[in-house]
Amino acid sequence: MSAKKKPANTIPAAKLALYERLIATDPTIERKGATVPYTSTNGKMFTFLSPTGELRIRLPDEERETFMKKYRAKLAVSYGIVQKDFVAVPAALLARTAELKPYLAISRAYGERLGTKAGIKRVAAHARARRPSAKP
Repeated sequence: MSAKKKPANTIPAAKLALYERLIATDPTIERKGATVPYTSTNGKMFTFLSPTGELRIRLPDEERETFMKKYRAKLAVSYGIVQKDFVAVPAALLARTAELKPYLAISRAYGERLGTKAGIKRVAAHARARRPSAKP
């Protein structure tokens, strides 16, 4: 029986470094994910790098439309499925950290407004139900 190998990270090192530089502009944001780097709040992902190193950023409707027009960006597509809240950030823009920084803040705030992921509540409720009661 052969052991499964973890998929190798295919993200170009230069793009990963640019993503990390952007995330570092806000020390309260933690970068997560080994093979697919991402950021999240309340269990909702608000940025991630695709396996090819393309930045995807989640934006609310109005800001998304403005961003797409200003930078000629498109909605993100993953495995043939359009991710309606996520914009594919043009490659040249990823290198302009100062220009992207305000969108990172907008993205995080939008993620926070989306609320807590339902699965997190179910897991916590299940864990509480399994705990022995503290009756004397």
